Amino acid sequence: MAVRIGMIGPGGMGQAHLDRIRTVIAGGELVGVSDIAADNVKTVSEKYGVRGFDSSAELIGSPDVDAVMICSYGPAHAEDVIACIEAGKPVFCEKPLTPDAESALRIMEAEQKAGRRLVTVGFMRRFDRSYQEMKAVLDSGEVGETLIIHNRHRNPTVPERYTWDMAINDTGIHEIDTMRWLTGEEIVSVRVDKPKKTSYRFEHLQDPLILIMETSSGIWIDDEIFVNDQHSYDIQCEAVAELGTIRLSDQQVIERTGKIGRHHVLTMDHNERFGAAFVTEVQQWISAVAAGEHAGSTSWDGYAAACVCDAGVRALQSDGWVPVEMIDKPDFYA
Repeated sequence: MAVRIGMIGPGGMGQAHLDRIRTVIAGGELVGVSDIAADNVKTVSEKYGVRGFDSSAELIGSPDVDAVMICSYGPAHAEDVIACIEAGKPVFCEKPLTPDAESALRIMEAEQKAGRRLVTVGFMRRFDRSYQEMKAVLDSGEVGETLIIHNRHRNPTVPERYTWDMAINDTGIHEIDTMRWLTGEEIVSVRVDKPKKTSYRFEHLQDPLILIMETSSGIWIDDEIFVNDQHSYDIQCEAVAELGTIRLSDQQVIERTGKIGRHHVLTMDHNERFGAAFVTEVQQWISAVAAGEHAGSTSWDGYAAACVCDAGVRALQSDGWVPVEMIDKPDFYA
């Protein structure tokens, strides 16, 4: 029997997930959608032939919904995630779990009170083949201890509604979680360096910026966040270890040569670059729900990333290192 899924916030990201569930992912069936925009509920429900709910609370409480996917605006996540927990329904929440640590802490408290892990956070890079191969080499110890990791996160452009802090808690959060997972360590302090600004940015943005992070063992991590590079969606990562380096494979599928030289097509968005990772991630979640199990990132991962984001936002407004403040990891998430 298919897992009956209700989606909250079926915008661009949400509908990309719905299309995957309809075409390439097994075991899941979309049964309803809700959104703060009533016209979007009407459009999406008609497009997919499912029920449109008047509110997220109505969707979560429906006996026809087994599990919930949340793809709405980050600040709206906490209340709906907690409602899912209280209803005893597994929930897949797109990143960020919450934009701030305090809200994520409330989610963890609700989940521990419920007595079972119900929350999976959509950190899809953990499912990307290149990152997984990089982690396997680092974990094997064949190149010795990891010392430095360089990251590059470049977007062609962002809309004007992209606020100044989103460079950290909406864009940089990808590297924040991936670096925690890749190194197996928590990030303990951060700073933000502010290079010359691009003329293609909106005036309220510091773009580009460099997020610098240090882990508990002293691994030094940099992340160039450049959201108006005007040419491509470009994700890069290189780990420098004692006995060698490991670099994320390039994004091309094929490479051409000719009169104009050697070249390949660049990806333009996250769905194109990480399409396979999204499929694997959502498939794992649906299969786990069907089996009555939990899989993937936990509320703790969402909370830990939010703690680093909080420090990063403070660092963006100041100079120098800012410590990351978080509680000790509860045994519930061990």
